[in-house]
Amino acid sequence: MTLEILTSPALDPIRHGFFTRKGGASSGIFSGLNCGPGSSDLAEVVAINRARVAAAMGVATDHLVTVHQVHSADVITLTTPLPGPRPRADALVTATPGIALAVLTADCQPVLFADPQARVIGAAHGGWRGTQAGVLEATVAAMEALGAARARISAVIGPTISQAAYEVGPEFLQTFLDDDPDNTRFFAQGTGDRALFDLPAYGLHRLRAAGVGHAEWTRHCTFADPDRFYSFRRATHANQADYGRLISAIRL
Repeated sequence: MTLEILTSPALDPIRHGFFTRKGGASSGIFSGLNCGPGSSDLAEVVAINRARVAAAMGVATDHLVTVHQVHSADVITLTTPLPGPRPRADALVTATPGIALAVLTADCQPVLFADPQARVIGAAHGGWRGTQAGVLEATVAAMEALGAARARISAVIGPTISQAAYEVGPEFLQTFLDDDPDNTRFFAQGTGDRALFDLPAYGLHRLRAAGVGHAEWTRHCTFADPDRFYSFRRATHANQADYGRLISAIRL
């Protein structure tokens, strides 16, 4: 099966892709293109999947760069591929051609950034913790340090969990209201004391408030489409022992 790669005209002409789970070598609960070395999938199979992604992005396997994601606001600026162990961070930026920046997700937001005029790109893993902590704004600032202008930056949120599938408890809601009472707009009433959180809308709000020139969501829900996307929450509801990780990548 061939790879399925979602793209956005907003990032053109920069080469990029939000990869679905189609076209991979993994089997069982990981069936498809599982690119997560932190999963319990066979390491050699994950390596095959990542090699397929690197080939699709037109880079050597060691030039497809990911980090050890920890739900932080930390950003790595790259001028060469990373040697040795992956650093702990949640976003990457570069102005160096031939390096594919990539993030792994399974409900969290993969966000790809580009300023085509300055030839500066970025990629961020935006779960609720990292987004609240400022990872998207930190990515924009790191791109500016490389010569990008935030008014020229386009940022696209790829497949992520939608509000209809993201039920949270009152403590979660309170965390956001303590941060900013206006955050109530990103929550809808759920069952009983539960609420439904709109992660992509929150991400878009943070991006637009940061002054990027364009921000959008591809409107794909990871939870609702098991044939195309991995989902941590769906795997948890199904009592599965683990889950696959989707990859999203961008390169100059």
